[in-house]
Amino acid sequence: MMDGTPTGHGEAGVLRVVGLLDGRRFGRISWSVRLVCTPDAAGRVAEAIARRDDTVWVRLLSGGTEIACGVQAGGDQDGDELLLKKLPRTPRIVAMSAHATLHVFAGWRSRVAVLTDEQAERIRPALPYEKEVFLSAQDHAMARVLAQDGRAGYGVLAAAGGWSQTAVRRRLGELRSSDTLRFDVEISSQALGFHAEAWLWMKVEPSALASVGEAMAARPEADVVAATTGPTNLMAGVTCRDTHDLYRYLTERVAPLHGVRELETAPVIRTVKRVGTFLS
Repeated sequence: MMDGTPTGHGEAGVLRVVGLLDGRRFGRISWSVRLVCTPDAAGRVAEAIARRDDTVWVRLLSGGTEIACGVQAGGDQDGDELLLKKLPRTPRIVAMSAHATLHVFAGWRSRVAVLTDEQAERIRPALPYEKEVFLSAQDHAMARVLAQDGRAGYGVLAAAGGWSQTAVRRRLGELRSSDTLRFDVEISSQALGFHAEAWLWMKVEPSALASVGEAMAARPEADVVAATTGPTNLMAGVTCRDTHDLYRYLTERVAPLHGVRELETAPVIRTVKRVGTFLS
């Protein structure tokens, strides 16, 4: 796993092993941010945001003028820099809204899951102790490498963090046992025949928020479903075979759910950063 050998299609961007930090374990708050840019700048702005360590995912939406991104903010003196300083002062951004994540019903599930929920639960490790984790500059340096290549060897990580390989091995064990660091396999949806991705923002009656979120999370089309703050209170990222399949999902699966007042759909034009990995 940690020998640094590239996987079969990793270099082509089809399959990639990535290491991900859970910001909640070290005081970060997860935000979903919507930006509207001038038509000539959206691509460049999205790429600049994607190169930052505090962004987890970045999508270019609609007609190429809107950006949706996930940000981990707080936790240190520079943790809110992007939300409070950088984005509001960017001249090409004409509108911005930020929504804090309150509860995650489903989070970034693979298109090729082979285990049932019951099977996954049986092998899931015990919950970590509820003690806040503090990350050093060396930890963040290693995390940057793992976000690009989760199979990077101990020697590469030691060089990035300025530690010995023994120290790297011990620290990785600590981060994994505390559930601060996890590894995942990313596979391009398009390579598996899924060509219609979209982000949904929904207004749901508060009394129905939990039931709607759980119902959407139970469907295989949903990659992520979360309750948020803001004028809309439920956000979802979905992947379907094609636009006809997306239409059927919206009209036959989402529309009948009791408590849904409004639904806004934005198709994904381009994925700039996928779960921590910048796609150049």
